[in-house]
Amino acid sequence: MKFGLTMKIGIVTDSTADLPIWLLEEHQIHVVPTILVLDGKEYADGIGITREEFYNRLPSFRTPPTTAAPSIGDFAAPYEALLSQGCDHVISIHAAATLTTTINVAREAAKEFDGKVTCVDSGSLSLGVGFQVLAAAEAAEFGLQSALDAIQFTRKRLQVSAALDTMEYLRRSGRVPAVVARLGGLLSIKPMIELIDGQVKPIGAVRTTHQADERMLDFLLKEGNLQRLAVMHTNAEHRARLLLDSAMSRNPMSVPREILFANVTAVIGTHLGPNGVGFAAVKKQPH
Repeated sequence: MKFGLTMKIGIVTDSTADLPIWLLEEHQIHVVPTILVLDGKEYADGIGITREEFYNRLPSFRTPPTTAAPSIGDFAAPYEALLSQGCDHVISIHAAATLTTTINVAREAAKEFDGKVTCVDSGSLSLGVGFQVLAAAEAAEFGLQSALDAIQFTRKRLQVSAALDTMEYLRRSGRVPAVVARLGGLLSIKPMIELIDGQVKPIGAVRTTHQADERMLDFLLKEGNLQRLAVMHTNAEHRARLLLDSAMSRNPMSVPREILFANVTAVIGTHLGPNGVGFAAVKKQPH
């Protein structure tokens, strides 16, 4: 096996990472689409229905949408392609195992490649995954261990939080503890949650969207200076833009120059519902 600067590393993730196409292309990151099931019909995530169309239709589907992991073959294909194209090793980084079976399928696929594929549970979702993928891709030129260390270092400094319009979609998904599901069960309550090591934790609940946005800003900015920041939303672009403007005006020095902005993929939005906003942030390394 090659080590250090002579080792070529391939990077694979799934579509829940929410990285924009230009970053995927820049770093040659391979994306495996997860599966969205609408009224009994399967869609590869991002194909056949736009995110905007999905969120507009979400409240009116006859049966609640569901999601599914890709197949073993869906992962084996990029692993084989990257290794046959000269990669010495592949790192495959995916959404939290506590919330999806995707990484379990990736691990099954990896067994066929004689230890040349390392699967990583990000413990996160959306750009909480994406920022770990990006860190690995940026460090990959320095070898396998450097890329794996970059993932862990990013994860330690990561904060992912969201203010939802309703807890209904998350509650019926069955992916959160009962104590969290009950949060927002009352009329006109706006729940706020944080994702920590794959666990959904309640931050609090308020009665108005404005109050929720104020609490979200406070929660974000108390983290201090940020290395990376993404503003995420579930078809609530105007609200998310206002939230970003407020963050930049309150403390412009703490916000990084390059900020990602994402309408969260439908596979995640199925469980969050429309009209939500959130942040994925990576704190700067302490000096």
